[in-house]
Amino acid sequence: MKKNLMIGFVLSALIVLAACGAKVRYPNYYTLNVPAPPDPPVPESVHASLAVRQFRSPTYLRQGAIVYKSSPEQIGFYNYHRWAVDPREFVTNAVADRLRASGNFTQVKPYDGRSDIDYVLSGRLEKLEEIDYEGGIKVEVAISAQMVSFATGATVWTNSVSEVGSVDKRDVPAVVSGMNRTMERAIEKLLTPAPASVAVKGN
Repeated sequence: MKKNLMIGFVLSALIVLAACGAKVRYPNYYTLNVPAPPDPPVPESVHASLAVRQFRSPTYLRQGAIVYKSSPEQIGFYNYHRWAVDPREFVTNAVADRLRASGNFTQVKPYDGRSDIDYVLSGRLEKLEEIDYEGGIKVEVAISAQMVSFATGATVWTNSVSEVGSVDKRDVPAVVSGMNRTMERAIEKLLTPAPASVAVKGN
């Protein structure tokens, strides 16, 4: 009996030691990155200001993990590959930077609920995912946005785009690189032509 107890104790100790010696796996973190826009031109006859709300997105894109789809209906998440920055925050800032660089507004700033602006732009990051069906690996980025008059609530501009990009290699860093390229194209198309002020403040 004592012998069996001793054997059981030794086996338990070995299991615990093996578990302690197992390699701990830490997540890899990634960020979206697109080229910075050029410096804005010197404003001439521009008189209107713009505030940009944080873009919205489906819930599954806000969970931090990079998303892949193995079919149109099935969504999966990479447990150890995550975004370092919320993609909604990235898209919001990237769109605001490009609108600021367009020179179409005297000011482009984050929306804070104040009324000292002429227009409000809001948007939605619809898709940011790896596509693993229909042959090969692709990525898809879809964005929509609209601009409304703060004074009247009327929509003065709206657009939506969906871009699909190819991935050269079957690994997550290559997927993220493909997402960066596709995101750049999507933002460029979304803002081409860029929203412009359609009224002069005070009129």
